[in-house]
Amino acid sequence: MKFRSPVLVTSLALIAYGNAIAHHPILGKFDDGARVHIEGIVSYVDWRNPHAHVFVNVAEAGETLNWAVELGSPLTLEASGWSRETLLPGDTIVVDGLRARDGSRQVWGETVTKGAGGARLFALQTTPRISPAASRPTPRWPDGSPALGATPDSSSGYWSYPSKTALVEDGVEVAMNAYGLLETLDDAERVAPFKPWALALYRHRQQRQLRDDPMYLHCKPPGGVRQYQSDFGFQLIEDRESERIFVLIGSGNRNFRIIYLDGREQVGLVTGDDDNPLYYGRSVGRWEGETLEVDTRGFNEDFWFTEGGLPHTSQLRLTERFTRTSLDTLEYAVTVNDPGAYTRSWSASWTLRWVGNEDLPAHFCQHNRS
Repeated sequence: MKFRSPVLVTSLALIAYGNAIAHHPILGKFDDGARVHIEGIVSYVDWRNPHAHVFVNVAEAGETLNWAVELGSPLTLEASGWSRETLLPGDTIVVDGLRARDGSRQVWGETVTKGAGGARLFALQTTPRISPAASRPTPRWPDGSPALGATPDSSSGYWSYPSKTALVEDGVEVAMNAYGLLETLDDAERVAPFKPWALALYRHRQQRQLRDDPMYLHCKPPGGVRQYQSDFGFQLIEDRESERIFVLIGSGNRNFRIIYLDGREQVGLVTGDDDNPLYYGRSVGRWEGETLEVDTRGFNEDFWFTEGGLPHTSQLRLTERFTRTSLDTLEYAVTVNDPGAYTRSWSASWTLRWVGNEDLPAHFCQHNRS
């Protein structure tokens, strides 16, 4: 059993630190320029959200030191073949990954192998399943209107695998990872039409590697458009009798929002009321042909409304458009109007994939253990 730091090691990269399923930007905590290799014996497995941890006793310079190996969410690990019994105390493992920025004995596990033979322990599933060979028609209700989710005579499922995982104005091309972390900070001003203070705050959050994300630090919900940028997905449950749609959110403690279709007035308090769940705003919608158009307002400022840390104020108003173009594809488009943070309104769009015959994953933010 041994430890080497910070030598660069050849990594199989079974857990990619840029993948979108992870629940917080790990580069705020781990240094991709300081890779480590540890070999040791498992002492404890902590199978909890937002990330599972494996604690490993490593022999170094005549003493035994305990390391914490951080992995993905238990939901992600289970989807890749893990279970609570995959690793048990007493197992010997080899880990390659990224060292914690604060120099503590923590490592983000990129590659994990088990046993003296070095057998590969698992391969993280980070890509969508293969698309159907042919487009399947949009499911419809008896009156011919499109169904945004499952119908009583169709299989269950949810929407996931967004084609974009961070908010950028349509037509703008900037290099960023799945968390919305820019490759080049000089591109910050191109992402959206910021007011000066908002650009300064956005740059500050970027410079800190997104480590101030309140969803990670304080379990704040993924409000705004962020609920549509996670591979944990969301469900649209249409209550046609009561003229409302429930949006069930896989990435936030069984949180949900309601889209009202009964023609009610757009009112609500930023401080909250029965119809306004603070982080998700108050939403009223109507059908425009095949597209559901939703007006959402009444947000507080206590969360990040998108990956990457774009600022917003309580003046934020989102105009969302949902169009199911086939059984397997949902087109989502949003216009952002926040005169407190941006010089003009602006728009972004992406698509999502239908995951059929499966229940919506339930992710619970327990504590960040950072």
